[in-house]
Amino acid sequence: MTTYPSDSTRLKTAKLIEEWFLATGRDLPWRTALPHSRGCSPWGIMVSEFMLQQTPVVRVLPVWEAWMKRWPTPADLAAEPASEAVRAWGRLGYPRRAQRLHAAAVAIVEKHDGAVPDTREALQALPGVGTYTSAAIAAFAFGRRESVVDTNIRRVHARLFTGSALPAPSFTAAEARLAEELLPEDRAESVTWNAAVMELGALVCTARSPKCEECPVAAECAWLAAGRPDPEYTPKGQSWHGTDRQVRGAMMAVLREAGAPVPRELFLARPEGWDTGAVTGAALDSGLDSGPGSGTVDVTWSAGDGVFRTLDALHRLQAPADQLERCLAGLLTDRLATESDAGVTL
Repeated sequence: MTTYPSDSTRLKTAKLIEEWFLATGRDLPWRTALPHSRGCSPWGIMVSEFMLQQTPVVRVLPVWEAWMKRWPTPADLAAEPASEAVRAWGRLGYPRRAQRLHAAAVAIVEKHDGAVPDTREALQALPGVGTYTSAAIAAFAFGRRESVVDTNIRRVHARLFTGSALPAPSFTAAEARLAEELLPEDRAESVTWNAAVMELGALVCTARSPKCEECPVAAECAWLAAGRPDPEYTPKGQSWHGTDRQVRGAMMAVLREAGAPVPRELFLARPEGWDTGAVTGAALDSGLDSGPGSGTVDVTWSAGDGVFRTLDALHRLQAPADQLERCLAGLLTDRLATESDAGVTL
């Protein structure tokens, strides 16, 4: 059951968490809520919010820095094809985020004169920007008083005020009301509060191994007071090995590395006896019916070593033929890849 804190408790809790954050918060290049922050453009904050969706900071940092060096404004990104955004996305996963970020950059140029809009409503009208992302950009880029609630914040709220080990599987109306109740009235303080609680959940109040001895509000925590009860449900972990996501990711790695179209046959089976650096007249056993009396395809193709390494990694997964076909078709349907007579490319 949600316990709404008194004004005095809320103020005390907020002060303790914010003091902890101001003293120990990570100096991330897109963070503006710390006194020593280096400053970041609204576009840089927007890019970080897209990249940080379901992806840890340590993986995002190098990609974000390279991205901002190459495309410091929405106009810079919009001027290039979406395929370049997907290529630069690297191994962050969920490459459709790169497509949507590119589409958002185009919309910003066409509808907002190249400037990231500063209201939640205008932000949410952009491609790929949902409820959470619009609130986060409005708060962190423009200092708006917005309730920003991600997984980390939900977990802190659940433990601190409801005594639950984990928040509900899906975001509830009660959680939204609690988040609004906790949000400071002052705009600047509300931005710091959002960033501070998010940081507490990311570094201390973690899902699996919370560091309660380091928590600045351990004495106020309803979950600790209840004896750290177990979760009411078992979170479903995201599987990876053997999934379509893994195979699609391996195919995307090939396309990012390749500077020219890749014959579709090379995605569907590994040629016997190929030499790294070239496939010349190789009989490719695709396991498919490629003609009367034949189960092979003749391929003449050459590329750099990096492409062959990624192709080798794809085929080491030993995915069945129907999965390879399905995953390649999915990339084409999602427009993460295109196909011509010459082959498949971003």
